[in-house]
Amino acid sequence: MASDRKAPAVVVKVVRFVPLGALAVLLLDSATDFFPDDPIAGILTPTRLTLLLGLLALVAPVPGRARLRDFRTRLDLPVALLVGASVVATYGGGHPTAPLRGLLTVVVTYYLVVGLRRTQPESWRALGLLALAGATAASTSAFSQVTNATPTGFCRTGLLTDVACDAGGGDVLIRATGTFANPNLLGACLVLLLPFALLAAVSVDERTARTAIVVMVVIGYGALVTTFSRAEYVAAAAGLLVLGVAYWLAPRLADRAQRRLYAVVGGLGLFAAAGVIWAVSRAGDSLGVRGEAWRAALQVARQNPLGVGLGRSGEAISAAAPGERVFVHAHNLWLNWLVETGPLGLIAVVAVTVVAWSSAGRAARAKSVLGTFGLASLTGFFLAGMLDDPANLDRINMLFWLVLGVVMAEAPGGWRRRRPVVMDDDTIVLTPVRQPRHSPQSVAARTRPA
Repeated sequence: MASDRKAPAVVVKVVRFVPLGALAVLLLDSATDFFPDDPIAGILTPTRLTLLLGLLALVAPVPGRARLRDFRTRLDLPVALLVGASVVATYGGGHPTAPLRGLLTVVVTYYLVVGLRRTQPESWRALGLLALAGATAASTSAFSQVTNATPTGFCRTGLLTDVACDAGGGDVLIRATGTFANPNLLGACLVLLLPFALLAAVSVDERTARTAIVVMVVIGYGALVTTFSRAEYVAAAAGLLVLGVAYWLAPRLADRAQRRLYAVVGGLGLFAAAGVIWAVSRAGDSLGVRGEAWRAALQVARQNPLGVGLGRSGEAISAAAPGERVFVHAHNLWLNWLVETGPLGLIAVVAVTVVAWSSAGRAARAKSVLGTFGLASLTGFFLAGMLDDPANLDRINMLFWLVLGVVMAEAPGGWRRRRPVVMDDDTIVLTPVRQPRHSPQSVAARTRPA
């Protein structure tokens, strides 16, 4: 009888572990690519099987299971629009559906992370350790390539000029790729994961363990240096700067007007950077292949208002660009979505960007640890996305949507503001509408003078 009474508790523990285990596998596979690409049966790949098991465990009828309200986020409408635009571009153009299935896979992963965070608030500690493990695997592989002079096919002299790896000479430096196909993808992976790897240091109290974690994070940033990717350098520096500002400056900005001023200045700075990049690209070949790619991408977008289909931007841009240069994507995250899914897809991905970044900023302002690290991660990634589109690779796209899930799980599911409720004792209490279960909401109160 005792064993019968214990069995349900054991089952509950196992079921509640499965979603976190699935998240661990998905994150580590994105960083290392240890899963085979071939499907197990039909369209069921190892990644999708892992995701399916995690979702089934998350909604299994046990105490603490996820409810429909636990999956609500402020990105629901933009995500639905993005998927809709992708469906139209895919079926309207008669294109293969494999890229669309890839998009649906990462979107479902996003909701897995949201449901996990909402039902298991203590999982924030595990997130830091998982990010540390993924970043360490990718970065140590990169260091191994450099220290053992393993050819990667990518070389550079200093930071300015790409050269052929067989050029010889002592000034030719190998650009590390780690567990990815090129240095820029490795840099994007580290830009996304390293801020959350620092989260692992926050989650432990013992000094030597914290020191070991910090050492591994330093190794990760050192591996990012070995990519010799200038865009990733700027992105990583911006992420660290945002992390410092969010930790030191934001808590001291008690005045709402000051916070809005900083937010407006930051937003204008991003738009100004985008404008400068666009102007330089129009001025000639100042940005090299990127200028060519952007001009050709805009031409393709004008000719294809419904988009050319997911995963087909490189082929379309290569055909439109002068010369015989081959492009893989548009070298800009938002422009690539415009080419592949048309204006609707662009509107959706811009909405995802703005809502996610502002939600991370609000969470950081509210002294949310995950919000602070998420803001640093997204800032770096979006800056890198101005000159590249690392999310064009499924593994980087998976990491990006994992980070989105972590950030948006910290925000309420709706947009309605808190409403005042007058109590019998003449006390005004501001209460939020439909408080999410994943984190307590602050309740501001004051008593009016009699």
